[in-house]
Amino acid sequence: MRTEIRRVAVIGAGTIGASWAAYFLSRGLPVSASDPSPGAPDLLRRMIENAWPTLMRLGGKPDADPNAWTFNADPVVALEGADFVQESAPERLDIKQDLLARIDAALPPDVVIASSTSGLLASRLSERCAHPERVVIGHPFNPPHLIPLVEVVGGAKASPEAVAAAMAIYRAIGKHPIEIRKEVPGHLANRLQAALWREAVHLVAEGVASVADVDAAISEGPGLRWALMGPHTTFHLAGGEGGMEHFLHHLLPALESWWMDLGDPKVDAAVQAMLVAGVAEGTGGATTGELAQRRDAALVRLLEARAAG
Repeated sequence: MRTEIRRVAVIGAGTIGASWAAYFLSRGLPVSASDPSPGAPDLLRRMIENAWPTLMRLGGKPDADPNAWTFNADPVVALEGADFVQESAPERLDIKQDLLARIDAALPPDVVIASSTSGLLASRLSERCAHPERVVIGHPFNPPHLIPLVEVVGGAKASPEAVAAAMAIYRAIGKHPIEIRKEVPGHLANRLQAALWREAVHLVAEGVASVADVDAAISEGPGLRWALMGPHTTFHLAGGEGGMEHFLHHLLPALESWWMDLGDPKVDAAVQAMLVAGVAEGTGGATTGELAQRRDAALVRLLEARAAG
């Protein structure tokens, strides 16, 4: 499988695909983009222009060219000369299966095809492909041009060589890929998010705390630590000099008792209304665009601080 990449095809140039394209460009890789939407080229251009100063701050190549991209509505045309494919079509199995089959048929079998799917199984995505062994999941975290994480899943059909190639490609461009060794719906990070949010919804629905206070319980507490190290290492430190062994011996019984009490909320209309109203109150009426700008600006400062530390 190819690991020396000179050109990337970004198939599906909506919000996620455009963010991917900007990132690839900042790493000195020309991009061929494709999307059926008439507005896709303008979206792509705006994303690259808006993200470029930040991407240069976060390790972009000084000689990278933000204009080194082409666009064609026909994905097969956009694939010409590609050494790696990042597919970011809508999150629908039928659409992705048809598109991946077309991509697979148009490329040499040593070109890795990575799907940005946030939860579909790799083995289902490649069912219509002649070369399913080179189809993997390369799931970014939103926004892809800022968040380092990429989940790589080979599943039941992708070859170890394709998985290794995808991992090497993402590492080479400054991402932090992790290998998901067994395919499960939602992969890994989204399942962790879902588990936390389930309990967050339960606590709101039961009147334990407001939406704003539940959010603050994470952003002003463990979320700060999680930006530096994951839950296992965090609890390893909680064990003091004895580390994880001491933690498990002394604190696991309490944690297990909390596990038994975790909720299974029914998100009916009343709970949904409670969440919508709570978010509006907690955010002070800020628009999603304003909140995203604040988030991204803080993310940049955080990433720079981690790199410096």
